[in-house]
Amino acid sequence: MSTVPDDLPEARPAALLRPAGRSRPARVLFDGPERVWEAYRDTLPRALAEAGVLATVSRDLSPEETDWIVYAPGGRITDFSPYRQARAVLSLWAGVELIVVNPTLTQPLARMVDPGLTQGMVEWVTGHVLRHHLGLDRHIRRTEPRWEPSPPPLATERPVTVLGLGELGLACALALTGLGFPVTGWARSPKDERRLARVFTGRDGLAPALTGAEIVVLLTPLTRLTENLMDAERLRLPRRGFVLLNPGRGALIDDAALLAALDEGQVGHATLDTFRQEPLPPDHPFWSHPRVTVTPHIAAETRPETAARAIAENIRRGQAGEPLLHLVDRRAGY
Repeated sequence: MSTVPDDLPEARPAALLRPAGRSRPARVLFDGPERVWEAYRDTLPRALAEAGVLATVSRDLSPEETDWIVYAPGGRITDFSPYRQARAVLSLWAGVELIVVNPTLTQPLARMVDPGLTQGMVEWVTGHVLRHHLGLDRHIRRTEPRWEPSPPPLATERPVTVLGLGELGLACALALTGLGFPVTGWARSPKDERRLARVFTGRDGLAPALTGAEIVVLLTPLTRLTENLMDAERLRLPRRGFVLLNPGRGALIDDAALLAALDEGQVGHATLDTFRQEPLPPDHPFWSHPRVTVTPHIAAETRPETAARAIAENIRRGQAGEPLLHLVDRRAGY
C-alpha cells in the first residue's frame, strides 16, 4: 500500500533557494543502485558541463558536502534529515510514491519529466491501443488456415478513456486523438484541455469518464486517493468486453476484482505493465490468464541521456536562483 500520511512535516519552500556562490563547484550526490550509477557516471557530468554548470558528481559525499541529491529508488539514503545543506532532491523517476512518504524528506523534491520517457510511454500506449483496436491477436495467433474478412471499426468509432492527464497521460491522449480516436480524459483537478473529446475531473467525474469506454488507459499518479481506483464497481462502467491498459502503477487496480471481471467477460483483455510486486511472482494468476498480457515494466524507461539533461537544467536553475521545474506537492503525493 502506498499512501501519503496526513502528518508529513512541511517541505522546505523552494522559494528559499538562493543563487549559489561562484567560489566552488556544485556538489551533487548521486544516490541510486550501482547499475543506475553506471549509466549516469559519465552522462550526468557531461550534461552539467553542457548546461554551463560547474559541478562535481559523486556517490560518496558526506551530508555536509552535499548541495544536490539525485535520487533513484534502491539507493542508500533512507534518512534525509542529515542533508540540511541539500538544496533539493531530484528524482530520476516520474513516479515519486516511494520517496514522497518519507517523513525525513523536507528538501524540495522534483520529479522526472524526461522527453525520452514521454516518447516511450506514447509509443507503448499507442502500440497496445492499436493492437486491440485492430484485433491483431487473432491474426498473429492463428493456428489453422481460416479466411475471415471482418475489418475493425475505424478509430473514430472506438471511444478511449485516459485516466490521468499529467505529462504522460496528456501526451498519450493527444497522440490517440491524432489517430482519430474520440478520447475522454479524466484528472483529479480541473484541466482546461479542449483538444480532447471530453474532459472530466474530480471523484464525481470518474463514472461519466469511464461509462461506455471500449479502451481504458491508466496513467494517474499513485496516491491514497487513487489506490484501487479500478475496483469492482468501476470495472463495470466501461462497455462490456472493454480493454484495460495499465502502464501507470500496479496498485491502481484491485487485482482480485480485475481477475473476476476477466473471468466474467466484463473485461475482454488486460495489458499490464506495472504490478503491486515487481518482478511479478511466477505463480501470479496474471501470467497464466488467457486474456492478460504482462509486459515487464517497460512502457516508459528513463533514458540517461535525456534524463541527465533534465537534472542538469534543474541544477542550473537552482544555482542561478531560478525556480525549479516539476516540484512535487508532497501532501498531494505528486
